[in-house]
Amino acid sequence: MTASVSQHHFGKVAVLMGGDSAEREISLRSGNAVLSALQRSGVDAHSVDAGRDLLSILEQGAFDRAFIMLHGRGGEDGVVQGALERIGIPYTGSNVLGSAIGMDKYRTKAIWRGLELPTPEAVLISEPSALEVADRLGYPLIIKPSREGSSIGMAKVENREALMQAWETASRYDGMVLAERWIEGREYTAALLQDEALPLIRLETPRSFYDYEAKYQADTTSYHCPCGLPAEQEAELQRLCRLAFEAVGATGWGRVDLMLDEQERPWLIEVNTVPGMTDHSLVPMAAGVAGIDFDQLVLRILATSLEQGAV
Repeated sequence: MTASVSQHHFGKVAVLMGGDSAEREISLRSGNAVLSALQRSGVDAHSVDAGRDLLSILEQGAFDRAFIMLHGRGGEDGVVQGALERIGIPYTGSNVLGSAIGMDKYRTKAIWRGLELPTPEAVLISEPSALEVADRLGYPLIIKPSREGSSIGMAKVENREALMQAWETASRYDGMVLAERWIEGREYTAALLQDEALPLIRLETPRSFYDYEAKYQADTTSYHCPCGLPAEQEAELQRLCRLAFEAVGATGWGRVDLMLDEQERPWLIEVNTVPGMTDHSLVPMAAGVAGIDFDQLVLRILATSLEQGAV
């Protein structure tokens, strides 16, 4: 946030959290951390649990802007962004298009492939008869709902029997299931903030991949920031992640996840347009290494709403 942007320019801020997606509990944790940070900074911020009456609450409360901390369906996929635009309330982060594409892993990958950005080959499985298409990618595979976050419904599979079981689990969350070629290597994430790529974080877990338990429950997950890569290589990966982020229309802030395979080749995995924002989340971690404390980070994210309109 530039020095010319002060707290009073934000007016009355609604921190949107909760909702009814599969990521509700994580959203509440993120939202409350953001709310506390804004209030510490003197912003007139209020918690709003996003239900069906969200728009009437915002209008009746005379809110000037919204800080979106809704993860998953309804909050990260362009739905709430479109609703806010309809009633004229500026909001943080990506617009309707960037949010909708970023939430859809398959369409994100289609755009990347069209631009010749490196991403693992993948196919959509909408019904059991399509499992044989996934077979052709070869095993192992990573199976995931195309439009969920927080690694919900994901599984690594080694054969057709496991593929069927993983598809059944993933399809409970989304009728469109992605089967993606497994990349053996190291996992990284790049946080993006106002056109700047923050220091990369290398994720390390003894689990088969960085799944829901590794993210939120296990105490065996390690985070390395600085990530340990040579400066030139890290800068190149940051540039790639900025391109990948912009390619799907994402703006303001977010995260791009990627892998480095055993030959040090990068593979883009997915975009997250509303990442977690607890004190232990990845974006705050990278920001801290860049010299941006949590409260400053939250204010800079709130400042992205100024691009959506003025009070």
